[in-house]
Parts: sequence; C-alpha cells; structure tokens
Amino acid sequence: MAINNTISLMSSNNISLKVSGAILVILVTLSGCATTAITEHAPNKDDPYENVNRVMYGFNDKLDDYIAAPVSKVYNKITPQFARTGIFNFFSNLKNINVVVNDALQAKFSQSVSDTGRFLINTTLGLGGFVDVATDTGLELNTEDFDQTLAVWGVPNGSYLVLPVIGPTTLRGIPGTAFDVAANPSTYLGMPIQLVSLLNARATAEGSLKFIDEAALDPYVFTRESFLQWRKNLVTDGKSDASLDFGDDLDELNSGDKKIATKSESIRKDVSKDNHKLELSAPLQ
Repeated sequence: MAINNTISLMSSNNISLKVSGAILVILVTLSGCATTAITEHAPNKDDPYENVNRVMYGFNDKLDDYIAAPVSKVYNKITPQFARTGIFNFFSNLKNINVVVNDALQAKFSQSVSDTGRFLINTTLGLGGFVDVATDTGLELNTEDFDQTLAVWGVPNGSYLVLPVIGPTTLRGIPGTAFDVAANPSTYLGMPIQLVSLLNARATAEGSLKFIDEAALDPYVFTRESFLQWRKNLVTDGKSDASLDFGDDLDELNSGDKKIATKSESIRKDVSKDNHKLELSAPLQ
C-alpha cells in the first residue's frame, strides 16, 4: 500500500511508505473485511488516472520493499516496545496542535477545548507527550486535518492520485497536506528526528502490510477503496455507512472460502493487537 518516508517518503501525516495504507487496513479488518476479489479493472470515476497511479503505486511499493521495510525491521529489533510506544505518543501529541487548529476552522469549538486539554495534559503530566495520560482521563484522540476542513468548507474531493514517495491522496488532499505539514511542529525538528518518527510508524505497521500482501488479490484497488472510504468516514465524523462499502471494483467476499476467512481472521487479530494505537485515514494523513 501507500507510503511516505524521509528515507524516501513522507505523507500528509508524516507516516512512512505503506503506513497510510496500513492504517486503512486496520479499519477494514476491524470491520470484518477479510479479502478482496477482483476480476477486472473496470473504469472508476474517482480514479481517472488509474494507469499512471498504478505505475506510481508500484514504484512506491518497491521503494518500501527495498529501503523502508529492511530498515524498519532492524529498528524493530533494536528498539524495545515501550520506546516505540513513547515515540508514537510524542509525535501524536505534537500532531494535536494540527487537530486543535482544524477544530477551530471547522467551528468545532467544544471539541477544540477538549483537544487543547488533551495536548496540555500529555505535554505536562505525560512527560512531553511520551506518555498518553489524557486518554485515561477520558479525553480521546480526535483526528482532524485540513483536508477535512476543506471538505467542510465545500471543496470537492477531486480525483484519486498516487504520488511518488507520498502515496495515496486526492486533489483536495494535496493543499490539505501542505497546510498540515506546515502547521505540525515536528516538521521543524530536523531530519534525524523526523526519520525516527517515520521509522517508528513504518515498524508499527508491519502486521497490517503483511495482511495486504497476503489477503488482497489486487492491493492497488484495496488501497484505493480503503483510502477513499476512510477519508469519507473522517469528513462525515463516522456518520457515513457503518459497513465499509468498497464500491463496484470490489466483489463480495466468498463466504465459502473458509481457508481464506480463517487465515484473514488470524491476521486481523495480530494486526489489531500490534497496531491498537495506530490511526488508519492517516493518510496518510
């Protein structure tokens, strides 16, 4: 799936190659979707540049396979779990500044107060954000970005695009990503610090990426439909269809294929356990 990295990639949410796709997969798996059956590449109105997008997808995928994945595996081996969790919490806390700004731009003022409190509690009591104290107090993590803000302002989604290194996005997502990157304090921490963030995100997503490779018959379509549904879910604050509808390009799950279903369920549990703190989204963003 898609990706972003400093080694070679960077997504609207500072996540590494394939990570945005990995987050999407978590949402899908938790909703009970096990695999994708694709018979042909029918034209898709949301993806008029599919031929070019597939080339970019393949490029990003190889970039991840040969650079990001090997490096993240080494990182996983030498970095203990508590440290990876702390790093995730730290960068997630910094990203809360983006959330608060977009709360205000979307006129979600009560949520803005809650998210500001979450940031202040984790920054102080949470040792600079390395410990997520706020969640235990009932202040849940919200996901707001400028792409969602533009949607609230009436800007249409636009065509689906796969950008080299950055991964999946839309025409509306491009300016949204630029704004979010500029507003995120981690952008200004320097390349070494950002590299740690990207490696940590990529390492955390390993289980989800494995799911994509093993369960999706057409990973490109799986990624595209998951990404578009995820973005729609964020824009509507979860008020879109509860059951994730992947559109005409995805065939219904073959209920008789018990072998795939059993295998996918096992993978789903592993992904859920290993990535319980990772947003799916994410975008990339």
